[in-house]
Amino acid sequence: MPHSPINAVVAEVTERIRRRSEQTRGAYLDRIRAAVAAGPSRSHLGCGNQAHAYAAMGQDKASLVAGRAPNIGIITAYNDMLSAHQPFETYPQRIRDVARSVGATAQVAGGVPAMCDGITQGQAGMELSLFSRDVIAMAAAVGLSHNCFDASIYLGVCDKIVPGLIMAAASFGHIPAVFVPAGPMASGITNSEKAAVRNAYAEGKATREELMAAEMASYHGPGTCTFYGTANSNQMLMEVMGLHLPGATFIHPGSPLREALTDAAVRRAAAITALGNDFCPAGEILDERAYVNGIVGLMATGGSTNLVLHLPAMARASGILLDLQDFDDLASVVPLMARVYPNGLADVNHFHAAGGLQFLIGELLDAGLLHADAQTIMGTGLAAYRTEPKLHDGAVTWQEGPTTTLNDKILRPVAEPFAATGGLRQLHGNLGRGVIKVSAVAPERHIIQAPARVFIDQHDVKAAFQRGEFTSDTVVVLRFQGPSANGMPELHTLTPVLSVLQDRGLKVALVTDGRMSGASGKVPAAIHVAPEAAAGGPLALIEDGDMIRLDAVSGTIDCLSDLTGRRPAQPDLSANATGMGRELFATFRNSVGTAETGASALV
Repeated sequence: MPHSPINAVVAEVTERIRRRSEQTRGAYLDRIRAAVAAGPSRSHLGCGNQAHAYAAMGQDKASLVAGRAPNIGIITAYNDMLSAHQPFETYPQRIRDVARSVGATAQVAGGVPAMCDGITQGQAGMELSLFSRDVIAMAAAVGLSHNCFDASIYLGVCDKIVPGLIMAAASFGHIPAVFVPAGPMASGITNSEKAAVRNAYAEGKATREELMAAEMASYHGPGTCTFYGTANSNQMLMEVMGLHLPGATFIHPGSPLREALTDAAVRRAAAITALGNDFCPAGEILDERAYVNGIVGLMATGGSTNLVLHLPAMARASGILLDLQDFDDLASVVPLMARVYPNGLADVNHFHAAGGLQFLIGELLDAGLLHADAQTIMGTGLAAYRTEPKLHDGAVTWQEGPTTTLNDKILRPVAEPFAATGGLRQLHGNLGRGVIKVSAVAPERHIIQAPARVFIDQHDVKAAFQRGEFTSDTVVVLRFQGPSANGMPELHTLTPVLSVLQDRGLKVALVTDGRMSGASGKVPAAIHVAPEAAAGGPLALIEDGDMIRLDAVSGTIDCLSDLTGRRPAQPDLSANATGMGRELFATFRNSVGTAETGASALV
């Protein structure tokens, strides 16, 4: 199918990224192409090295010794405390069986940690969360460093896991990488019901037993949480960037189609190694077009603000330099096509049933908003991602995806979107540089001007709320929440508190050098503000009562009070340095980059 000419702004942003990244991308490609030229890795291992690698491989030993069969390295984020990752428990054996059936072999190269932000929200452990992305990248690199693999399969879904795995896949970009999802859990109670109980509990109008019952009815089985937070934004990203099989993202765990798609992913991984005729190394896929396509998908779906942190780090691992201006410019031309909680009442299962990613990708291609010629694991071009998988006689076939929305309250065409822009704005001003997600914020709240109330701990915000101290319009300034201060934890537990204040008729906003969850939405929040307070950023100068203006229309964030002559606050942050493993992450806090560049200590 002929594709539309690329949108002028998308083309300009892509070219700007290409020029900005010319040296770093060139050095990266030289490195991975040299590794490709050296040939399949196992041929360079000594007999003793190989014997160690194959000792426990049973019936696959002969194939591994011969060296002519592709060997697939599996990196798994399996654990059974995360609902999204629990299904991966049985995947390695299935992958080995399918690989064997097509003349290949497969080995679990290593496991990576996978923590759940839903469990650690508001807890000390959340201060390890963002840095776990770098640990995941390094752990995956340790597994792949055995240099025994012709392709890689990555089993991971949630918040930091996929970005960390992409960083590893980029580092080992000389071999193919196929990402295999597990899918979302079935729908539980509605997200609006869950939010109502949370807000009632925050006001003391619901019991803990009622809150627990609502939460358990929402998070109730294997698979990703069904709201459109970071985990499901990650999964969208992997499909739009061409690292999933088409249509693989939102199929339920344990279903026949899910299992057939996993089998097909293994066969594809075996087919695209350097030993065959369809070689597709990961580093060639992860170029500026792929990242632009990912940002476009993020804007069109109203995805998680966490990806504004993760995408720059992912891109840097493959030699691509992204800037907040790239996000802002792309958001200005990409319409918001989906309403999925927290940007609507539907969940990802409803989104998928309404036409899902296949309809959305087709519409974006037809509008020239995606790079149709991007490289994917399916070959050159995104056209395959318009098709949806169907099960016939136990095998997957792909057919034309939906060309019209099946529910325009959830999913709309480019020509009739929910909003003309993607709902993410860059903010800049005398308080620094940050971002705001406005796709779920009512237009009358896009500009908030109110006195500041300054905090350095999210628990103090909630305590002030419980004491009834918020009685007038307020901008909550929560500082010393950046990566070098305390690891940049999510501040999602503030959402019910701030939502209640807003529902009482107050004008309220959050300004922070920390981050909010992908599940946050209707309260205006200027997040990722950099330079962070711990690095001497302007947020460290703010005092209670200073007039703050957050303007998502003009894209500005300013203190209207005179800051001249003030000395930055220097609170005691030692309590954030120990306990729950935080002492082990001092090196990360001391060497982490800024939020604008991805808040990574590695890239």
